[in-house]
Amino acid sequence: MKMEWEKLLSKKRLNKPEESKTLDVRSEFHKDYDRIVFSSAFRRLGRKTQVHPLSNHDHIHTRLTHSIEVGSVGRSLGHNVGVFLEGNNHLPKDISAQEIGAIVQAACLAHDIGNPPFGHAGEYAIRHWFKENGWKLALELDSERNDFEIFEGNAQGFRVVASIENNYQDGGLKLTYATLGTLIKYPWFSGHELAKSKGKFNFFQSEKTIAQDLMSELGLESSNSHQFRRHPLSYLMEAADDICYKILDIEDALELNILRFDDVSTILNNLAGNKEEYCGESSDDFRVWRLRSTAIDNLIKKVTEIFKSNYDEIISGNFKGDLISRIDGIEAEGINNAKKVTRENIFLNRRKIELELGSYETLDRILTAFVEAANEVKKEQVSFKSQRVMDLMGVNKFTKGMSYHECYLRITDMVSSMTDNHATHVANQLLGRAL
Repeated sequence: MKMEWEKLLSKKRLNKPEESKTLDVRSEFHKDYDRIVFSSAFRRLGRKTQVHPLSNHDHIHTRLTHSIEVGSVGRSLGHNVGVFLEGNNHLPKDISAQEIGAIVQAACLAHDIGNPPFGHAGEYAIRHWFKENGWKLALELDSERNDFEIFEGNAQGFRVVASIENNYQDGGLKLTYATLGTLIKYPWFSGHELAKSKGKFNFFQSEKTIAQDLMSELGLESSNSHQFRRHPLSYLMEAADDICYKILDIEDALELNILRFDDVSTILNNLAGNKEEYCGESSDDFRVWRLRSTAIDNLIKKVTEIFKSNYDEIISGNFKGDLISRIDGIEAEGINNAKKVTRENIFLNRRKIELELGSYETLDRILTAFVEAANEVKKEQVSFKSQRVMDLMGVNKFTKGMSYHECYLRITDMVSSMTDNHATHVANQLLGRAL
């Protein structure tokens, strides 16, 4: 059964009965963009790792600059697809092509908003701690344990915008359903077999009711009660992210002298469709800038055409995989070689490895202290140390009346909100190194 754009582009907001009646030139989806930009969770991305932890280089991407650039690419993809949908009379009368671009851009801005410090290494470190220390957790349900043992930045991101940012347990940022649906890349819970096999999911048990209501409102239910269908625009959000990190990870490596221009010039030329123009005696930096912009523009066009040619499958919920993987020709060669050089040269850089290993020790120290405090609170046997640990949580500290699951979620909420520097500072405090 085909999805309906009337439902998919719902302007309804979480925990808000109706649209705002105040005079405002902004569309509801542009308001989503503004709510994300002015949130503390988004601002903290400026000190969180994209690829290279604790880098002192001013030109290296953080999660913030990455998210802004993904949003720019996502807006172009959304607008292109919006023009296609508009031309085929698929859009509701009150929705324009520009608003499709605004929805995708807003979702792109929020796509990393739940990521913990130290990039994916931080995500793995949190999983590792909960797996290794499972005996410390007073959780009886496997579904609740999975939330922590397969901790996922995407699920934390959904929790941030839908539950805890600004309006705690009352709709979070209160974004539109359309933007929330576009943000969801892995529409299943932590107990789903795909969460276990892929290590990816979008919903913790704490957001179960929100997720079910949201996906029902958008018309994304499926015959599988544990999995929903993907919002068509989420494929564009995913593609924008893919385009950016495949190109910009390389650009960062060039800035850090991990790679040289000669190592990647062929890759960038392929991604650009072999369209590099002669630039005279220009510098390598200038050539990278020209190739980067041409490559991004070329890949936006390629992805747009792939979405259009696979539209029937996408709108029916039968599309498998992602849009980038459908690219062929010389660009596909560039994508494969970009993955190879990233895997072999960037991810295996010695300093990066050393810092990522250090993140395990940092997060181990923090999680140990806070989980012990939560357990003592529940048992009403709070030591002086645990009381001081709790005081670091401020108004978000746990209480005896909360379930163990909620207490541990508050801990992962706190840890995920930390920047790289703040996590390091807190760990040093707990070790007595900051005295």
